[in-house]
Amino acid sequence: MKITVYGAEQKCASCIHLPSALETKEWLEAAVSRKYPHYPIEFVYCDIESPQTEEEKMFAEKILEDEYFYPLVVLEGKVVAEGDPRLPKVYEQIEEVHSTN
Repeated sequence: MKITVYGAEQKCASCIHLPSALETKEWLEAAVSRKYPHYPIEFVYCDIESPQTEEEKMFAEKILEDEYFYPLVVLEGKVVAEGDPRLPKVYEQIEEVHSTN
């Protein structure tokens, strides 16, 4: 299972009082790892200014075109949160993906 957090060094205008995307990734990784220590979950941070894979390029482009806010949290290719992610929603999506595998 893979969770990718998309963002940039500069915070988005509507996220001025929120943690940076990288801080969000670190916070999310710590919280999820505590709740699901036996789930094999990979956490990745993607800077929208330098995406590496085709999937990263697609989501970065959508963020840059203002289709999504960042930080954008993507679980197995599915958007689960944007802007200020809520843990209960992320946990719900993790459990859904885990139950189908």
